[in-house]
Amino acid sequence: MEFIDSAIEEYSRIFSGEPSTLLQELDRETHAMILQPRMLSGHLQGRFLSFFAKVCRPTTILEIGTFTGYSALCLAEGLAIDGRLITIDINEELETFTRSFFDRSEYKHQIDYRIADAKDELTKIEGPFDLVFIDADKRNYALYYDLIIDKMSPGGVILVDNVLWSGKIVDEQARDKSTQALRDFNQKCLDDPRVDKMLLPLRDGLYMLRVR
Repeated sequence: MEFIDSAIEEYSRIFSGEPSTLLQELDRETHAMILQPRMLSGHLQGRFLSFFAKVCRPTTILEIGTFTGYSALCLAEGLAIDGRLITIDINEELETFTRSFFDRSEYKHQIDYRIADAKDELTKIEGPFDLVFIDADKRNYALYYDLIIDKMSPGGVILVDNVLWSGKIVDEQARDKSTQALRDFNQKCLDDPRVDKMLLPLRDGLYMLRVR
């Protein structure tokens, strides 16, 4: 993911405010104890997710791909008072670690944390969703999109992470399955007349899709 100038990124972090003490602890513990800690959204993207959710004030948030819960807690900062956030992850080995941080947060009773295969779980959730964050297995991005697009609220927003894939997305020599799946997904979104779209070069690429 290190394709954005590090000094610019650090400057951006400094001027984007501080995450909560709990989030800072979650960041440290994830890096100390969990494999592949780079999957964590982290400071800059986390502040963006929090800011965006606070602007939208969603009643229903859906997250596909929980990891250790950092992004879910950031998104929850913008929930409406009576809102709820459903977050789905298939990795049951992280459940105890992740749930311990959810349980210590002020959003404990608003977060519905599910260990399940999203491909199956999404068929059981009716919606509507005001805000969706997709950050799971890249080869299934298109499927997740298809499963949720008709369950979005009018004007609802879908945020999709890792769409620049460490810069590989524009590397013609990169032809692995995940990179190609992301290229296909990005094109699918660009061609979809149901959504307005904006791709931001934030961290590893964040696609913003607003349902018309």
